[in-house]
Amino acid sequence: MIIGIDLGTTNSLAAYFTEDGPKIIPNRLGRTLTPSVVSIDEEEHIYVGETAAERMLLYPDSSAAVFKRNMGSKKEYQLLHKTFLAEDLSAFVLRALKEDAEHYLGETVNEAIISVPAYFNEARRKATKRAGELAGLNVERIISEPTAAAIAYGLYQNKEHARFLVFDLGGGTFDVSILEHYGSILEVRAVAGDNFLGGEDFTAVIENIFYEKHPEIDRHGISEKERAHIHKQAELCKIAFADEKVSHLQCRVGDQIATMDISATAYEKACEELLDRISQPIKRSLADANLRLADIHKVVLIGGATKSSLIRKYVARQFKMLPDVTVNPEEAVALGAALQGAMKERNEAIREVILTDVCPFTLGTEVVREWEDGYMENGVFCPIIERNTVIPASRTERLYTVHDNQRKIRVNILQGESRFARNNLSLGELNVEVPPAKAGQSAVDITYTYDINSLLEVEVKSVQNGKIIRQVFAGQDVDMTPEEIEERLKTLSYLKIHPRDMEENKFLLLRGERVYEESLGEKRMRAEAALRKLDQALNSYDTGMIEEAKREFKEFLKKIEE
Repeated sequence: MIIGIDLGTTNSLAAYFTEDGPKIIPNRLGRTLTPSVVSIDEEEHIYVGETAAERMLLYPDSSAAVFKRNMGSKKEYQLLHKTFLAEDLSAFVLRALKEDAEHYLGETVNEAIISVPAYFNEARRKATKRAGELAGLNVERIISEPTAAAIAYGLYQNKEHARFLVFDLGGGTFDVSILEHYGSILEVRAVAGDNFLGGEDFTAVIENIFYEKHPEIDRHGISEKERAHIHKQAELCKIAFADEKVSHLQCRVGDQIATMDISATAYEKACEELLDRISQPIKRSLADANLRLADIHKVVLIGGATKSSLIRKYVARQFKMLPDVTVNPEEAVALGAALQGAMKERNEAIREVILTDVCPFTLGTEVVREWEDGYMENGVFCPIIERNTVIPASRTERLYTVHDNQRKIRVNILQGESRFARNNLSLGELNVEVPPAKAGQSAVDITYTYDINSLLEVEVKSVQNGKIIRQVFAGQDVDMTPEEIEERLKTLSYLKIHPRDMEENKFLLLRGERVYEESLGEKRMRAEAALRKLDQALNSYDTGMIEEAKREFKEFLKKIEE
């Protein structure tokens, strides 16, 4: 059996598929949510979940939480005399979920689909898979949280063409995904997010107000235990806004009882900076998908932090519609992951849906750029497949030598958005030999082909001598054999053909050129504008944009020829 796991910043949970649909698996305490907290005692016993959360209030030095934010990094957590990475701590949480599932289901569980924020890069996704393996799980797939939620909400069952925005605000991360549904296809159009924005930051706002109102309490001078107590009370204060217009906070610090009342209006004003940070990924995802707010038909909320009335009011104001919360926002991702597992097992009770995805980060390489004044700038990032390109996709870029008699060109395969190569994630590098010549006379064609299975094929071809070097970079959730990978990449060879070289597109361009030559005056100008628009769409490699441009171009030709 494959279970679905939502490995969250604040809470984690698991689900499985039944004849009646996906169901949440209760933990050993009979609860659906397991706090993502790990604690260790002097005898080196590991505690996970609610027990660990309680221990954290008493023994903060031997406990850790909110470590998901640092997945894939080298940040270390010191718990008593032991040091752990975020993936080690996540493995403890995953093992607890696995053991709870086995106890509840009465059978061994070895396979899982684990969700991650859509904006997690390759290093973070790999760390998540490693955590699953450390917990004794075969991680069948890493699925993006918004995609899992879309499955749980049954967005793929819509009969009409529609666009959805999945708003995912968890304890520590924020994601926005725009999905489009047509026929049996659920296509991810764009993703954006902030890996360091979540419910914990909204709790921190209340903590900061508390410390400002009580200057006699030194945040850095009090003990870890007292700070943990204040954080817990701030969290309860935040939750109380669901029912109260004024919330109360009371903390014991040393011999002092410190209290504070805060109104929902004052709290909302204090959160303006965080709400502004939320708006940025929304704007970026809409811009990348070439859409406006009015083009979104439904907004779906997921993540525990979206239960806040502050967030729900903000979303309603932004989109001028009430968000859909028909599925418990804390359970949607786990339920969707369980449904994805059922699809993978080809369960007959599940309608098959074709899920397309996008590159969450730009893929490119490192170049030397020459500016107009002759200045040569090293270490510049050159995008090849840009973020939010619908995959599978293939793109080619030609690069030239920068030195006289240069014999090699180094291709550093990078993932990220920074203008500087050093700030992006390096996936590896290739070196290709080129004939020595004057600078700028030898060149290579670099082709990146990226597949929905997280397969990145990089092919570097010397333009002068035809020599080719090729390497495949397999992502974190690829469990294919080398033979299966090669077979899959063969089927993607059609992507390496430029859209303008496909026969139907060639035919349309030639037909348009003929109409242009046969026309005069205003009609000729209209023909030129239509050709330019089709040409821009073909150069974008965007399948949706190309199909729309072709449809418009055919209508134009029909009208002008009549």
